[in-house]
Amino acid sequence: MTKWISRLAIGLALEGLGAQSTSVVKIGSRCEPFVDDHLIESMDQGLRLVMHRPSPREVVLVTDQAWEGNTCAYYSIFRDGKKFRMYYRGSHYDEKKRRATHREVTCYAESVDGVLWTKPKLGLFEFGGSKDNNIVWDGIGTHCFTVFKDGNPKCKPGARYKAIARGRPRGKKGLYVFQSPDGLRWSRIRDEPVITAGAFDSQNLAFWDQHLGAYREYHRAFVRGVRAIMTGTSKDFVQWTDPVLLKYGDAPNEHLYTNAILPCPRAPHILIGFPTRYLPRKGSRVEPVFMASRDGLTFRRYPKALIPEDAPKDRGGNRSNYMAWGLVTLPGRDDEYSVYATEAYYTGPDSRLRRFAFRVDGFVSVHAGQPGGTFVTKSIEFDGKKLIFNFKTGAKGSIRCGLDDGAGKAIPSFGVDDCVALRGDDAGRAVTWKGGGDVRHLAGTAVRIRVQMVHADLFSFAFR
Repeated sequence: MTKWISRLAIGLALEGLGAQSTSVVKIGSRCEPFVDDHLIESMDQGLRLVMHRPSPREVVLVTDQAWEGNTCAYYSIFRDGKKFRMYYRGSHYDEKKRRATHREVTCYAESVDGVLWTKPKLGLFEFGGSKDNNIVWDGIGTHCFTVFKDGNPKCKPGARYKAIARGRPRGKKGLYVFQSPDGLRWSRIRDEPVITAGAFDSQNLAFWDQHLGAYREYHRAFVRGVRAIMTGTSKDFVQWTDPVLLKYGDAPNEHLYTNAILPCPRAPHILIGFPTRYLPRKGSRVEPVFMASRDGLTFRRYPKALIPEDAPKDRGGNRSNYMAWGLVTLPGRDDEYSVYATEAYYTGPDSRLRRFAFRVDGFVSVHAGQPGGTFVTKSIEFDGKKLIFNFKTGAKGSIRCGLDDGAGKAIPSFGVDDCVALRGDDAGRAVTWKGGGDVRHLAGTAVRIRVQMVHADLFSFAFR
């Protein structure tokens, strides 16, 4: 943090001397959330980047079936048309006898609203003498069978759903890959593991990255006794690059169990993650944190727990606070993102999954208190005619915005003093000046956004 503040202070000093960066960032009309300082050229000391926690909502799933139990884990959740799909491990541990009571299986649930979930009787696999269950996979990889719907435009229909999971048959330890035409009936793509460098006893995952034009995978590893995350890429989901460790800048070296990395919904050029920080000296407790990256390798990781142990209950025990992999927008709730996290692991006959809600792009904000301050972006080129802010102000707060040219001089009629102050709480309000809000004549030219804030949070911006 000290180095980051120093770098911004240097930027302020250069700005005061009239020095400006000559590079221009072309953002087009894409949304730019403030999950990092990538687009910030300078920032007053009265402003800072602040991570925001999601608000707890209702319990959406209780793992109370005989093939489920108190150690159900590694949930994957995504939207599939008008349906939401969920995959998770069914398992149970007898604390008195200190052993698992049944084999691990992969379970499936579905929902039309992301809140009320059903466990369909699939009739695919037998458990306890019956196939009336929601077991969707029973074989190699059930410890952490992680599913996604493939967004690759060249994906074949029979492989529209894919999964990656740890396996170790006959000593062949590694990550195996699977495919399905319907998300229910699965087969292995290859008999051998496709990735062998790592530890894998976690929720390892993969997905199609449309911005990269390739598949990405993120999996568990150990580095000098510390749990870490590795990543690789692939064009075909079978041949993968040699995995490399993620980088976190100045963040401390901490145990990271799961990673829950995915493209940011309204800004898929940015990857966000909800890795689980493991606290072995505190009774093996866990807590999710937040991180973001623009290259998939180097992440800015925020130190504060994203979901604390008291949000709202039964999260302080051994491994009782994992984030599910998945972030969805629910019907009729376009102003928020829903995420999910576990609770009550190991503590009883079953465990639970609870929904949490972020505001749209509400992971991190540029925050101003009193007396506030000003920040200036790097030179950017945009497409569009309106500048849209996602913001929230206090009762006495405000945000004003000006546009500078590439040399840092205020553009006539678009200065901070010409701006109509933004107040209130709005995820998508257009910035206006005394002469209006149409900026299309500036599209394709280098501009800087100058923002003056007091008692306010600015979450993201975009030109539309």
